[in-house]
Amino acid sequence: MAILVKLDDLLWERRMTLTELAEQVGMTLANLSILKTGKARAIRFSTLAAICEALSCQPGDLLRYEPEQAEGVNRRTHQESFK
Repeated sequence: MAILVKLDDLLWERRMTLTELAEQVGMTLANLSILKTGKARAIRFSTLAAICEALSCQPGDLLRYEPEQAEGVNRRTHQESFK
């Protein structure tokens, strides 16, 4: 996927563990781990907001778009899914 999650970097910068973040955000460690490893396919805005609040960051600090990762995506199929 072309969206990369930089949760590891933010946790390291803030000297916070994933367990501590899970407690602050009210999420399970398993769900945060899925997000951290880039295996999540979606994130709710409320979850994103809670993570940003706990880490004192902006959504752009947490997520990054990598266009070279998107080369394999069939753009026509992707565009048709929004019609």
